[in-house]
Amino acid sequence: MKKLLLSLAAMAAITSCQSQKALVLYYSETGTTKAVAEELQKQTGADIEAVEAVEPYSGNFQETIQRSGRERESGESPAIKPLKSNLADYDVIFLGYPIWSGTYALPIGTLVKEQDFAGKTVVPFCTFGSGGLNTSTDALVKALPKAKIAKGYGVRAARVAAAPKELDRFLKENGYKEGKVEKLPEYSAQKPVTEEERAIFDAACSNYQFPLGTPQTVGKRTTPDGTDYKYTVKGRGFNGAESTSTIYVTVGKGADAKPEFTEVVR
Repeated sequence: MKKLLLSLAAMAAITSCQSQKALVLYYSETGTTKAVAEELQKQTGADIEAVEAVEPYSGNFQETIQRSGRERESGESPAIKPLKSNLADYDVIFLGYPIWSGTYALPIGTLVKEQDFAGKTVVPFCTFGSGGLNTSTDALVKALPKAKIAKGYGVRAARVAAAPKELDRFLKENGYKEGKVEKLPEYSAQKPVTEEERAIFDAACSNYQFPLGTPQTVGKRTTPDGTDYKYTVKGRGFNGAESTSTIYVTVGKGADAKPEFTEVVR
């Protein structure tokens, strides 16, 4: 009886979530976040709108880093064009952005200052070179204290082709889309890396443009799609100080499957 009541409560929560009106609201500089936003809209049927900077960023990595660095240092917020959507009309807002310097892109910073998100459920989604979902989510919690910041989704720009399948799982797991998915197993306990596991880490991470550190321990799990690895890694942070991070690596099934890292959590 208890299990039945819990099941009915879960079904009611999902039905309630799916009946809420949703908006996919995103900023994209190069088109990568736009691709994820459009896939998200396709799978949810939500309304969609892009946030646009009055003075667009160039799309060049170095130029964007330099300009955004100057703006952060001066406390300047880039002006954005007025929204066509009225946020008051929505219950759930999927808020998308690329990660810049470890957090959401500056046009989103302007957005959260100018718009009223009080009472909204905000679902972050982001694209990144290595990581930033956790830090940008924390920043949104601070910037939007009257909103509910829900669990978010992030994907490396190098793996954006994986987004449709990953979004399907994410949306179903969190009640934004009908359907069920098999729960993924927990990672095993952390153990010292073997030579084989170090080789998998190196194959996944050695071509990344910045050093990611040296793996110390690893936990793993087997999924329907392959094997996932959770490495504890020692390296140096952006300020040059020693730091410890968690790096996730996945290896698909098949002899030709290549290891690829999915996220760095600092």
